[in-house]
Amino acid sequence: MPTDPRALRADAPLLDAWLRFQEAPSTPFTIPGHKQRHDLVGDVVAGDVPLYAGLDTMKLAGGVLAEAERRAARLWGADTCRFSTGGATHANQAIALAVGSDGDRVVVSRTLHRSLLLGLVLAGLTPVWVRPEVDPVTGLPLGVPPEEVARALGAHPDASAVFVGDPSYVGTVGDVGGLAGVAHAHGVPLVVDAAWAAHFGFHPRLPRHPLQLGADAVVVSAHKTLPAWSQAALVLARSDRIDAARLEAGVEATATTSPAGAMLASIDAARALLERDGEGLLEEAVAATDASRDRLRAVPGLHVLEGPGVDPLKLTLVLHGTGADGIAVERDLLAAGLPVEAAERDVLVAVVSLADTERTLMRFTDSVIAAIERHRGAPRPMVGPAAYGVDPVIVMPPRDAFFAGQDTVPAARAVGRVSAELIAPYPPGIPVLAPGEMVTGDALAALGEARAAGVRIAYAADPSLASLRVVREPR
Repeated sequence: MPTDPRALRADAPLLDAWLRFQEAPSTPFTIPGHKQRHDLVGDVVAGDVPLYAGLDTMKLAGGVLAEAERRAARLWGADTCRFSTGGATHANQAIALAVGSDGDRVVVSRTLHRSLLLGLVLAGLTPVWVRPEVDPVTGLPLGVPPEEVARALGAHPDASAVFVGDPSYVGTVGDVGGLAGVAHAHGVPLVVDAAWAAHFGFHPRLPRHPLQLGADAVVVSAHKTLPAWSQAALVLARSDRIDAARLEAGVEATATTSPAGAMLASIDAARALLERDGEGLLEEAVAATDASRDRLRAVPGLHVLEGPGVDPLKLTLVLHGTGADGIAVERDLLAAGLPVEAAERDVLVAVVSLADTERTLMRFTDSVIAAIERHRGAPRPMVGPAAYGVDPVIVMPPRDAFFAGQDTVPAARAVGRVSAELIAPYPPGIPVLAPGEMVTGDALAALGEARAAGVRIAYAADPSLASLRVVREPR
């Protein structure tokens, strides 16, 4: 279902401004320094137009960004919307600054991404962790049960907000409506990091998006499942329980003062496309993914994540029953020009978006099936993501640990000390250790198991895990 982007310009003010800049190029005496010349470093800067003195005047007299954000807020049913050129990372940190004060407690799903954990550091918030349910067959995370959040709020009635990530990295979808009801019964907002769900709510086969289910603030990544530039994201909020002025201050405090106009225009264009043609494009992608699932389900030993609690456009494949090594399968896919979002020994995750068609899905499916058969072996026990099986032991707030004096010590000597760093298998980027938590033998064992299974250990100062950064002990 091809579309002409110029047909969107009447409903996309930032896209229209970007196209007008291309149609009548100027001789700028402003940044960026390439001055629209492509003969210096090449087309790597093609399309790079600033917001200030590019899509709008230096004084933003045209108001094109505000108008584009207003249209996005209307589409998602929010009171306010801000575009981000810093991805969901920026948006999560802005919301963290908006919902509490230094020292406040917030209920936080352990499955949230590192960006919010660093948001807790910036805002001085202390997490009360809640855990998701885990699928007994695959070991993968499901949603956080509302009753778990209710218990946490009952034990900590001073908590100022609830943060969850939904859907999960692997595509499982929780009870957002139930979580909203619990949060609101305790008088606090529900904030949903829905980075992987920009398409939710725009096709009858897809789950409703979190604002439709009662959430108070939502972060979506426009570049993950919509056709926007990398780093493009939106933060959407209702003002009943979220202070709009505080949110605005949080966005501005953590945003660049030189936003990329092309990135902003791509958010606007993706929103206009979703509003105009989204259901038709998603229909083709959903149907093609259904056909792919049907074929993959027939592969002996392969478990395909599916059902009403799974995003129809996320293909998560569990390989342990095939005996094939996911890292070897990934190598074959890379050689075929088919990179996947995540590949571990036992799990492959492939992202499908409204840009996909029957042709792209069938090529992918053919290659996956062939690779599994090439590497098939004896079935083996499942090695699930390391983060879900480790209970954090909180010793001090993340902010205190982050800014404390620190030492680098051999891993064996770190047990019993307080972690000064965030350490997470990536993907999915969920921490086994966070600043302020005790380093335990269980945590080190889980990280070692993940690394041995071919999972990249992210954010650690020493990714080999031979040493860790810990809080310096008093003399």
